[in-house]
Amino acid sequence: MNIPLKLEPDTDVIELLRRHDIHPTSQRVIIARVLFTHCTHLSAEDVFRLVNTENRRVSKATVYNTLGLFADKGVVRAVIADPNRIFYDPNTDPHHHFFDVASGELTDISADQIHVTGLPPLPVGAKLEGVDVIVRLRPVK
Repeated sequence: MNIPLKLEPDTDVIELLRRHDIHPTSQRVIIARVLFTHCTHLSAEDVFRLVNTENRRVSKATVYNTLGLFADKGVVRAVIADPNRIFYDPNTDPHHHFFDVASGELTDISADQIHVTGLPPLPVGAKLEGVDVIVRLRPVK
């Protein structure tokens, strides 16, 4: 589902969560607002740090569980570019990523810039959900 970026008023966030069958608790609204106002790829640790500014106290478990729920329900995309960190991407439109292994930065690549061909036959009973390409980069020394 295509999610509008830059959701800011709580009413927009609440409506988004409800459209995805998520009960909009105050913590979920705060976490969603952080994701959509920053409109960038954030790790769970980034979200935890940003959510807990301004004397708020949202537990690390709540942040991790909420991000997992958001990814499961299609509110955000979970991108595993680094085996030690999952990024959460508020852009759910089809696209791919560059990952700078030195800086840890994840950058979007438009879906029309990469063409994947020659996929093997799918196992019986399976359907293709998507193809995610992550191009890992390292600065030239």
